[in-house]
Amino acid sequence: MSNRYQLVVFTLGEQRYALKLDAVERVLRAAEISPLPNTPEIVMGVINIRGQIVPVINTRRRFLLPEREISLTDLFIMARTSKRNVVLVADAVNGLVERSERDVVTAEEILGELECVEGVMKLDDGLVFIHDLERCLSLEEERMLDDAMGSA
Repeated sequence: MSNRYQLVVFTLGEQRYALKLDAVERVLRAAEISPLPNTPEIVMGVINIRGQIVPVINTRRRFLLPEREISLTDLFIMARTSKRNVVLVADAVNGLVERSERDVVTAEEILGELECVEGVMKLDDGLVFIHDLERCLSLEEERMLDDAMGSA
């Protein structure tokens, strides 16, 4: 029996992305983001989730999509990396999908080296890009964020 992927699928504009279910902590309604000085451009600021200060990643900017203001209908996906919790902004969360690993093509096979995408899954109604949280921030962005969070 092949390994199974359990993924939380979310939408940015017309494109769908996914995170591995075991990395997702919770989905929250969009909230006000507090600015945090000296962070990488990809970090929109921070939010307080039950006493924990968590950086908010601009997923639109990371995936080179047109930027827009956060609206009240947007959702925040709190997820874990090996280094920290982060929040990703999504237009919508579409639900959970489970597929065999044979339904997933590695990003390199299709897209070449794309920093934050670990694979592509084909569903009946289109493609879903599987987000690689561990490569979401570059080493330099991680360092800048560590410095900013440490001095906050």
